[in-house]
Amino acid sequence: MKNLVVITGAGISAESGLSTFRDAGGLWDNYPVMEVASHDGFMRNPALIHKFYNGLRRKLLKASPSGAHTMIAGLEKRYNVNVITQNVDDLHERAGSTRVLHLHGELMKVRSMANESRVYTLPCADLSDKGLDTTVDTTDPFGDHVRPHIVFFGESVPEFEPAVEIVRKADVVVVIGTSLVVYPAAALLNYSSPAAELYYIDPHPAAVPARVHVIAKTATAGVADLLPLLK
Repeated sequence: MKNLVVITGAGISAESGLSTFRDAGGLWDNYPVMEVASHDGFMRNPALIHKFYNGLRRKLLKASPSGAHTMIAGLEKRYNVNVITQNVDDLHERAGSTRVLHLHGELMKVRSMANESRVYTLPCADLSDKGLDTTVDTTDPFGDHVRPHIVFFGESVPEFEPAVEIVRKADVVVVIGTSLVVYPAAALLNYSSPAAELYYIDPHPAAVPARVHVIAKTATAGVADLLPLLK
């Protein structure tokens, strides 16, 4: 089986109704980005961070995987598929993808502030607050406070090196729904093998090397066009 790597960005989740901080409307319009998505912002006002991500989780629960998510999951019938996503939602998993690496963390998880290897999926009976919402007072079974399991601006991206190794082994790399401006994620395409087939799906694609096959469509329409090309 060929190794196929799918790298996804906000565009694929936008079709499911999840906006990003670059979109107009929604929760992001009510807060300065660096106040709710940065390490410094969390240090200044952790209560605001907890409140904000509580709201994002509730929006995620109302969302469903898009056609693109579902078609990507279906590729596992013919390929050894790894999904590398910049998104913090769980839509790939809910669509049926079994190997998903989240570069920027996971919205439905929190982790201990004393030991980042202790990660909990919400809702979690092991936490002092047993629902979806967390606060500055939420603690884990060890009595340590928790924070969103999110990579904030100003923090390292611990999953980047594992992602590089996955891309290096790929026979086919498909990039979907990303502007290719958020680093280090935007650099992943550069680690692909010279022999790999490269595809880029986005309605407003960034400049890419000539050997990349560009499909200038939204995620679901673009993946539908991609499938016969892969065959």
